[in-house]
Amino acid sequence: MDTTQPSAPLIALIAGEDSGDQLGADLIAALRRHYPDARFVGIGGSRMQSQGFESWYDIRELSLFGFAEVVRHLPRLLKLRKELVARLIAEKPAIVVGIDAPDFNLGVERRLKHAGLRTVHYVSPSIWAWRENRAEKIGQSVHRVLCLFPMEPPIYARHGIDARFVGHPLADRFPLVSDRVPARRALQLPLDVPVLALLPGSRASELERMGSIFLDAARRVATAMPGLRIVIPAANSRALATLKTMLARGPHDDASPILLDGHAHEAMLAADVVMLSSGTATLEAMLAKRPMVVGYRVSPMSYRIARVLKMLKTDVYALPNILARACGMGKNVTLVPELMQDNFTATKLANAAFELFRNSERRGAIVNAFEQLHEALRGHLPGHAGDHAADAIVELIDANATTNR
Repeated sequence: MDTTQPSAPLIALIAGEDSGDQLGADLIAALRRHYPDARFVGIGGSRMQSQGFESWYDIRELSLFGFAEVVRHLPRLLKLRKELVARLIAEKPAIVVGIDAPDFNLGVERRLKHAGLRTVHYVSPSIWAWRENRAEKIGQSVHRVLCLFPMEPPIYARHGIDARFVGHPLADRFPLVSDRVPARRALQLPLDVPVLALLPGSRASELERMGSIFLDAARRVATAMPGLRIVIPAANSRALATLKTMLARGPHDDASPILLDGHAHEAMLAADVVMLSSGTATLEAMLAKRPMVVGYRVSPMSYRIARVLKMLKTDVYALPNILARACGMGKNVTLVPELMQDNFTATKLANAAFELFRNSERRGAIVNAFEQLHEALRGHLPGHAGDHAADAIVELIDANATTNR
């Protein structure tokens, strides 16, 4: 039997938003070390395309959040999914990797798996927070799940699903002990003033729903702390344009926020405190070892549906709080203040941030806890998360190629 590796496989990747685009770019780079002549196709953004990826659709087609938003765009999403599945079945890639975006990707993966294609889901849905029994349905869609958090594979194992902890890619991008001096110099910020980093979200719907409240809260903190510098790293070009418009409507003085085109990691590292919306950015702030205040508000319809269906298994939402409990720091520990839905007000955000600025002992305790969580996300795996994810995918490609010869 010929057991040589496929020299130039067709590999399909489907990313649904900016964070998935970065994961996809890292994964492509790692896979190319195994298959230099591989062709990568599917849905991805600019980072993936810079690695030679061929995107069949604009990644913004999938950048939606919440029940209400998805329902509004459902006909278009269903049409896109049907076209994508048909094209992938016709192209017959060696493997299909859905990167996050579970509401879209798992349905695609299930159809492709039933059509005989190998499928992988990279970034487990939050089964530790939302209905663990989803693990069985995920297993019906994919041959393997690649997990970013160490507590996830044991949950899948209870349901007989093949899942691998590959480490979290973001844990590779931050030093275990952070230093704000280089970041402040890079952003031309004084070394001796308090700095607040503000990250109000990356999606247009988030900025529309929450942007003005975050800006109001930041200005309130600045009023209470003369000399405070506020930096706002825009997540993408659309967010940059929206934030420019919002800032233009506000006051212009020495406390006016500094709007950055990107540089989110530098802004976090330069800050004393971070104020941000829930999501991946909370994990980045944790890895930067910066105390934070997290706020979020979904559409009223999405919130009512989640409450009525009792979809949440946890009473915390921010990843640092979830990880702290999952990693044994305490069943009810809350490292990060969370202000959600009706509690998401400018006054409450500002008060929580100000309390962190003035309580150095609490900030120190938070930093120590964040360092422990950083080590847990690295696990004991040598190398980088993208390499481990690539190894798990190559294993499936090679096993399938061997079986088919």
